[in-house]
Amino acid sequence: MSASRPPYVIGIAGASGSGKTTLSEKILEEIGPDNIAFLPHDAYYRNQDHKSFEERLKVNYDHPSSLETELLIEHLGLLKAGHAVQIPVYDFINHTRAKRTNLVEPKNLIMVEGILIFTEKKLRQLFDMKLFVDTDQDICFIRRLQRDLVERGRTMDSVVSQYLEMVRPSYLEFVEPTKRYADVIIPEGGLNLVASEMVIARLNSLLHG
Repeated sequence: MSASRPPYVIGIAGASGSGKTTLSEKILEEIGPDNIAFLPHDAYYRNQDHKSFEERLKVNYDHPSSLETELLIEHLGLLKAGHAVQIPVYDFINHTRAKRTNLVEPKNLIMVEGILIFTEKKLRQLFDMKLFVDTDQDICFIRRLQRDLVERGRTMDSVVSQYLEMVRPSYLEFVEPTKRYADVIIPEGGLNLVASEMVIARLNSLLHG
Protein backbone atom coordinates (compact mmCIF):
# COMPACT_ATOMS: atom_id res chain seq x y z
CA MET A 1 0.00 0.00 0.00
CA SER A 2 1.37 3.37 -0.98
CA ALA A 3 2.41 5.61 1.88
CA SER A 4 0.37 8.39 0.26
CA ARG A 5 -2.86 6.39 0.45
CA PRO A 6 -5.03 6.62 3.59
CA PRO A 7 -5.26 3.55 5.83
CA TYR A 8 -7.75 0.87 4.78
CA VAL A 9 -10.34 0.23 7.50
CA ILE A 10 -11.98 -3.18 8.01
CA GLY A 11 -15.01 -3.71 10.25
CA ILE A 12 -15.96 -7.17 11.54
CA ALA A 13 -19.42 -7.46 13.12
CA GLY A 14 -21.73 -10.29 14.19
CA ALA A 15 -23.32 -11.80 17.26
CA SER A 16 -21.45 -12.45 20.48
CA GLY A 17 -19.84 -15.87 20.07
CA SER A 18 -20.24 -15.88 16.28
CA GLY A 19 -16.53 -16.23 15.53
CA LYS A 20 -15.56 -12.57 15.03
CA THR A 21 -12.56 -12.82 17.32
CA THR A 22 -11.36 -16.03 15.66
CA LEU A 23 -11.53 -14.31 12.27
CA SER A 24 -9.77 -11.21 13.62
CA GLU A 25 -6.99 -13.32 15.15
CA LYS A 26 -6.56 -15.22 11.88
CA ILE A 27 -6.23 -11.97 9.94
CA LEU A 28 -3.75 -10.59 12.48
CA GLU A 29 -1.71 -13.78 12.32
CA GLU A 30 -1.61 -13.95 8.52
CA ILE A 31 -1.18 -10.25 7.75
CA GLY A 32 1.02 -9.63 10.77
CA PRO A 33 0.23 -7.48 13.81
CA ASP A 34 2.89 -4.99 12.68
CA ASN A 35 0.71 -4.15 9.67
CA ILE A 36 -2.65 -3.77 11.45
CA ALA A 37 -3.96 -1.35 14.08
CA PHE A 38 -6.56 -3.41 15.95
CA LEU A 39 -9.42 -1.75 17.84
CA PRO A 40 -11.86 -4.10 19.60
CA HIS A 41 -15.14 -2.29 20.24
CA ASP A 42 -15.58 -3.98 23.62
CA ALA A 43 -12.51 -2.11 24.89
CA TYR A 44 -14.75 0.97 24.71
CA TYR A 45 -17.40 -0.06 27.25
CA ARG A 46 -18.11 3.01 29.33
CA ASN A 47 -16.30 3.59 32.60
CA GLN A 48 -18.53 2.67 35.54
CA ASP A 49 -16.45 3.57 38.58
CA HIS A 50 -19.29 5.76 39.81
CA LYS A 51 -21.67 2.78 40.04
CA SER A 52 -21.85 0.04 42.66
CA PHE A 53 -20.96 -3.49 41.56
CA GLU A 54 -24.63 -4.46 41.84
CA GLU A 55 -25.60 -1.60 39.52
CA ARG A 56 -22.95 -2.65 36.99
CA LEU A 57 -24.41 -6.14 36.87
CA LYS A 58 -27.75 -4.74 35.73
CA VAL A 59 -26.32 -2.87 32.71
CA ASN A 60 -27.23 -4.21 29.26
CA TYR A 61 -23.80 -4.59 27.69
CA ASP A 62 -25.38 -5.56 24.35
CA HIS A 63 -27.10 -2.18 23.98
CA PRO A 64 -25.38 0.57 21.94
CA SER A 65 -25.57 3.00 24.87
CA SER A 66 -23.17 0.82 26.91
CA LEU A 67 -20.28 1.69 24.56
CA GLU A 68 -18.38 4.95 24.15
CA THR A 69 -18.54 4.73 20.37
CA GLU A 70 -17.80 8.43 20.03
CA LEU A 71 -14.33 7.79 21.48
CA LEU A 72 -13.76 4.93 19.04
CA ILE A 73 -14.71 7.25 16.15
CA GLU A 74 -12.28 9.86 17.50
CA HIS A 75 -9.50 7.27 17.73
CA LEU A 76 -10.15 6.07 14.18
CA GLY A 77 -9.83 9.63 12.94
CA LEU A 78 -6.53 10.08 14.76
CA LEU A 79 -5.11 6.80 13.44
CA LYS A 80 -6.14 7.67 9.89
CA ALA A 81 -4.35 11.00 10.31
CA GLY A 82 -1.19 9.20 11.39
CA HIS A 83 -1.40 9.66 15.15
CA ALA A 84 -1.04 6.97 17.83
CA VAL A 85 -3.88 6.51 20.33
CA GLN A 86 -4.25 5.15 23.85
CA ILE A 87 -7.28 2.84 23.81
CA PRO A 88 -9.11 1.82 27.00
CA VAL A 89 -8.74 -1.58 28.63
CA TYR A 90 -11.95 -3.04 30.04
CA ASP A 91 -12.06 -5.20 33.17
CA PHE A 92 -14.81 -7.77 32.46
CA ILE A 93 -14.68 -9.21 35.96
CA ASN A 94 -15.29 -5.89 37.75
CA HIS A 95 -17.39 -4.44 34.91
CA THR A 96 -15.53 -1.17 34.54
CA ARG A 97 -12.45 0.24 32.85
CA ALA A 98 -9.03 -0.73 34.07
CA LYS A 99 -6.64 2.04 35.07
CA ARG A 100 -4.19 1.23 32.26
CA THR A 101 -4.55 1.81 28.52
CA ASN A 102 -3.04 0.19 25.42
CA LEU A 103 -0.99 2.13 22.88
CA VAL A 104 -2.07 1.57 19.25
CA GLU A 105 0.20 2.92 16.53
CA PRO A 106 -1.06 4.04 13.09
CA LYS A 107 -0.82 1.33 10.40
CA ASN A 108 -1.77 0.94 6.75
CA LEU A 109 -4.60 -1.38 7.80
CA ILE A 110 -7.03 -0.69 10.66
CA MET A 111 -9.33 -3.44 11.93
CA VAL A 112 -12.33 -2.85 14.20
CA GLU A 113 -14.28 -5.77 15.67
CA GLY A 114 -17.49 -5.79 17.70
CA ILE A 115 -21.13 -6.78 17.79
CA LEU A 116 -22.48 -3.24 17.35
CA ILE A 117 -19.99 -1.54 15.02
CA PHE A 118 -22.48 -1.28 12.12
CA THR A 119 -25.26 0.17 14.29
CA GLU A 120 -24.15 3.81 14.20
CA LYS A 121 -24.05 5.37 10.75
CA LYS A 122 -21.16 7.71 11.57
CA LEU A 123 -18.95 4.76 12.51
CA ARG A 124 -20.24 2.51 9.75
CA GLN A 125 -19.27 5.04 7.10
CA LEU A 126 -15.62 4.87 8.17
CA PHE A 127 -15.23 1.25 7.04
CA ASP A 128 -13.83 0.42 3.60
CA MET A 129 -14.68 -3.28 4.06
CA LYS A 130 -17.59 -4.49 6.19
CA LEU A 131 -17.71 -8.16 7.19
CA PHE A 132 -20.58 -9.77 9.10
CA VAL A 133 -19.97 -13.13 10.76
CA ASP A 134 -23.20 -15.14 10.67
CA THR A 135 -23.49 -18.15 12.98
CA ASP A 136 -26.47 -20.07 14.39
CA GLN A 137 -27.59 -18.59 17.69
CA ASP A 138 -27.41 -21.87 19.61
CA ILE A 139 -23.72 -22.15 18.69
CA CYS A 140 -23.18 -18.51 19.69
CA PHE A 141 -24.76 -19.14 23.09
CA ILE A 142 -22.60 -22.22 23.79
CA ARG A 143 -19.43 -20.32 22.86
CA ARG A 144 -20.44 -17.34 24.99
CA LEU A 145 -21.23 -19.60 27.93
CA GLN A 146 -17.83 -21.30 27.71
CA ARG A 147 -16.01 -17.99 27.39
CA ASP A 148 -17.79 -16.25 30.27
CA LEU A 149 -17.35 -19.20 32.63
CA VAL A 150 -13.64 -19.65 31.88
CA GLU A 151 -12.37 -16.16 31.04
CA ARG A 152 -14.69 -13.79 32.88
CA GLY A 153 -15.38 -15.56 36.15
CA ARG A 154 -19.15 -15.73 35.63
CA THR A 155 -21.60 -18.31 37.00
CA MET A 156 -23.76 -20.42 34.69
CA ASP A 157 -26.99 -18.95 36.11
CA SER A 158 -25.80 -15.37 35.50
CA VAL A 159 -24.74 -16.14 31.91
CA VAL A 160 -28.04 -17.86 31.06
CA SER A 161 -30.11 -15.10 32.70
CA GLN A 162 -28.17 -12.36 30.90
CA TYR A 163 -28.50 -14.15 27.58
CA LEU A 164 -32.28 -14.53 27.83
CA GLU A 165 -32.97 -11.07 29.25
CA MET A 166 -30.44 -8.94 27.34
CA VAL A 167 -28.18 -10.67 24.82
CA ARG A 168 -30.72 -12.35 22.59
CA PRO A 169 -33.26 -9.46 22.56
CA SER A 170 -30.46 -6.98 21.81
CA TYR A 171 -29.12 -9.19 19.03
CA LEU A 172 -32.52 -9.26 17.36
CA GLU A 173 -33.05 -5.52 17.78
CA PHE A 174 -29.60 -4.07 17.13
CA VAL A 175 -27.16 -6.60 15.64
CA GLU A 176 -29.02 -8.84 13.19
CA PRO A 177 -30.56 -5.91 11.26
CA THR A 178 -27.07 -4.52 10.49
CA LYS A 179 -26.30 -7.61 8.40
CA ARG A 180 -27.71 -5.73 5.42
CA TYR A 181 -24.85 -3.22 5.59
CA ALA A 182 -22.16 -5.89 5.15
CA ASP A 183 -20.11 -6.18 1.99
CA VAL A 184 -19.50 -9.85 2.77
CA ILE A 185 -21.40 -12.24 5.07
CA ILE A 186 -19.18 -15.01 6.44
CA PRO A 187 -20.80 -18.10 7.99
CA GLU A 188 -18.82 -19.34 11.02
CA GLY A 189 -16.19 -16.59 10.88
CA GLY A 190 -12.60 -17.74 11.28
CA LEU A 191 -13.68 -21.37 11.00
CA ASN A 192 -14.73 -20.70 7.39
CA LEU A 193 -11.34 -21.25 5.78
CA VAL A 194 -12.42 -20.41 2.23
CA ALA A 195 -13.95 -17.05 3.18
CA SER A 196 -11.19 -16.07 5.61
CA GLU A 197 -8.48 -16.90 3.06
CA MET A 198 -10.27 -14.76 0.46
CA VAL A 199 -10.39 -11.82 2.88
CA ILE A 200 -6.73 -12.27 3.81
CA ALA A 201 -5.71 -12.45 0.13
CA ARG A 202 -7.61 -9.22 -0.53
CA LEU A 203 -5.94 -7.44 2.37
CA ASN A 204 -2.51 -8.71 1.32
CA SER A 205 -3.06 -7.37 -2.18
CA LEU A 206 -4.02 -3.96 -0.77
CA LEU A 207 -1.03 -3.92 1.55
CA HIS A 208 1.54 -4.92 -1.05
CA GLY A 209 -0.12 -3.64 -4.22
